[in-house]
Amino acid sequence: MLGQLVRYAITGGAVTALGTAAYGAFVAFTVMDPMLAVFLAYVLCVAVGYVVHSRWSFRGHGRRDNPARTTGRFFAVSLVSYLLNSAFTWVLTKGLGGPDWWPVIPMLFVTPLATFALNRRWVFN
Repeated sequence: MLGQLVRYAITGGAVTALGTAAYGAFVAFTVMDPMLAVFLAYVLCVAVGYVVHSRWSFRGHGRRDNPARTTGRFFAVSLVSYLLNSAFTWVLTKGLGGPDWWPVIPMLFVTPLATFALNRRWVFN
């Protein structure tokens, strides 16, 4: 499990950094609404995350006899991730009227821990 956690942290950190950078670029360099920006960042990260997590982060963990189930579950967990990040974005930018960068904090520290637990116990188990 420690090896998985380290690989997940590296991969997840890179994917999270990619997502937060994409979100930041969308809101900083365009007139894009933060809610659309978080959605586009999510789509990018799901595609990259699935490939890297399935091939490296959780390699050798669990059964791989049903790729459709694993893929479906990964996308379900990714949807949870998107919903968390959207909630953070809405509450912090719309609800509290904070700056567009506020959601980046829970995106970096809360969402990755939740998705690691779900991926390890449900997706790649």
